[in-house]
Amino acid sequence: MKICAVVCELDPLHNGHLYLMDKLKAESGCDKLLLIMSGNFTQRGEAAVLAKDLRAREAVLCGADAVLELPAAFAVSPAELFAGGAVKLLASIPSVSVLGFGCENGSKEDFMTAAGYTMSESKRFKALLKDKMRDGTSYVRAFYAAVAELCPSFDLSLIASPNNLLGVEYCRAILRQGSGILPMPVKRMGADHRDETPARNYSSASALRLLLSEESRRSRRILAGNVPACVKEDLLGYPRPEGYKKAALCALLAANAPVSAAPDCSEGLENRLAAFARSNPDYDLLVGKVVSKRYTRARIKRILLQNFLGIDVSDVREFLASPLYLKPLALKKEGAEEMLKALAESPYPTVVRKSDFSLLKKEALACFLTDCRANDLYGALTGRRPSDYETLFL
Repeated sequence: MKICAVVCELDPLHNGHLYLMDKLKAESGCDKLLLIMSGNFTQRGEAAVLAKDLRAREAVLCGADAVLELPAAFAVSPAELFAGGAVKLLASIPSVSVLGFGCENGSKEDFMTAAGYTMSESKRFKALLKDKMRDGTSYVRAFYAAVAELCPSFDLSLIASPNNLLGVEYCRAILRQGSGILPMPVKRMGADHRDETPARNYSSASALRLLLSEESRRSRRILAGNVPACVKEDLLGYPRPEGYKKAALCALLAANAPVSAAPDCSEGLENRLAAFARSNPDYDLLVGKVVSKRYTRARIKRILLQNFLGIDVSDVREFLASPLYLKPLALKKEGAEEMLKALAESPYPTVVRKSDFSLLKKEALACFLTDCRANDLYGALTGRRPSDYETLFL
């Protein structure tokens, strides 16, 4: 059996995701589609609009054969650790042969060339990247400039967008793992992922999240044209996380230690955050004050989330270097036995029931308990706590 995998957040699942899934099922040559999805918190530094069990259920109803949870420690980390954690789990499953992802442009050869070049020139590349960031340039812009200097003939449009940069990170992770997984980039359909203007059929997730905050007939009408029926029902019928921003600000102010251990924190940024938090007791105001040419809004929000969840960069790196686990959130009932058999070929234990918890040791146990803590906190924000162990069969 050959499996095509996709790393995703589905926050919320929309028509663009359906397009990607259908394209991969039709063109990857694989038998099954496996998603590895962020849990209750996302890389943009916020709580997901719907709980992980609901989003996993929607994904299977919309065509996925299985959904695994990407551990929280990776899901809320910067791109290198996010991609590294996802690919680590996928590379452990022998049947996974293709990794699909959305992009703005570029072929699989382009992405592997970019990844290979920055890998083969790792020492020089890292030194150049650090030098480019010295004047306050953000990581994304510094990465772009470093590649431009190292490889003048390279098509820089390939790494001009966050989606494409993440694609390069997937390929870098594949090379680090020594995996034979093949990348399959698929050109995105519809709006840019940062475009907050609603469209008729292919709005971005950012635009849809803004629509959810409007609570109007117009927003519901536009939403209905952009998401599957099951997603619309969940968005209108289930509680969304309320009060996260206030909780994250309180966690920052109540911290006994500085947030310097957070994966996205560096160069004394924790002192800047602490100082502004005391004089700006409002989440959005605080983020706006700390954002700069070098420190993007997403990075600041991730630091606050990493602190809220108690995630330490040294732990994340240990998890990345250690045996972990596979946590299925949902499986299509038809073919579930075959998919579980494929997962069982991984050296990592598959957690589908509470008794499987005993299989986890050392770093794997610590990583799983981080997921449980994230689940507890999301439950407190919504009043509805997803199970730590339950796997849905649909």
